[in-house]
Amino acid sequence: MKNWLITGCSTGIGRAIADAALAAGDRVAVTARNPADIADFATRYPQTAITLQLDVSDQPRIEPAIIEAERHFGGIDILVNNAGYGYVASIEEGDLDQVRAMFETNFWGAINMVRAVLPGMRSRRYGHIINISSLAGRIANPATGYYSTSKFALEAMTSALAREVADFGIKATAVAAGQYRTDFSGRSLKAADGPIEDYADGVHARINLVKSVDGRQPGDPAKLAQAIIALTRMADPPVHLVMGPDAYAAIKGRMDEMLASMEQHKEMTVSTNFDG
Repeated sequence: MKNWLITGCSTGIGRAIADAALAAGDRVAVTARNPADIADFATRYPQTAITLQLDVSDQPRIEPAIIEAERHFGGIDILVNNAGYGYVASIEEGDLDQVRAMFETNFWGAINMVRAVLPGMRSRRYGHIINISSLAGRIANPATGYYSTSKFALEAMTSALAREVADFGIKATAVAAGQYRTDFSGRSLKAADGPIEDYADGVHARINLVKSVDGRQPGDPAKLAQAIIALTRMADPPVHLVMGPDAYAAIKGRMDEMLASMEQHKEMTVSTNFDG
């Protein structure tokens, strides 16, 4: 029986992972900004679930939540940083206060959660930190540049973290998820005000595309949740995991393009050392 703490469980992927972990017989600290959104977990799983109010952008609330989960379960084995949301705008149009607010959740919230659970994991020489990233954490496109930047940062942090904590028996994985049927493209999506007309045919058209898939995304959150359960059972889990056929195809295509570009410009790349 493993002990989990999952952020952002009111809907979507976080809720699906919490359901899957509890159904598998594990114990879960289920968290959300609004406790009413997750109250059903304690009713359905009174012996193995606790619900905690947690807004990861509110740093002073993080440590008390960790302390309560550790007190209740005796420790946290698995942290899932799932809380996050999207923001669409061109780089020029973006409202920087809104961008900073998104980073407080998508990146700094995850950082603060990681820092809060690591002392306990290190003392027990065991743990797995799973950061829910995105296809956009590997590929940056028009309109989602700021969101991608927050997820690129999460991917980079995970890569470094995995190497830093490996000797302590702690694993870290970034999950680059494609399009799953959640509120991401609908209720949760934020956008800049005051659009600039020059971006109408490019950035704004893509914003409309992002919004248009709401409720029609091909990915099943329940199947993703089962994959996360399987991930936590692996003896040697990957540091970077791509989830969804759309994510696989897009990321592989972009990696192939990058490698081809590197090879095309290899002569210039390797020509800048001192002679001799």
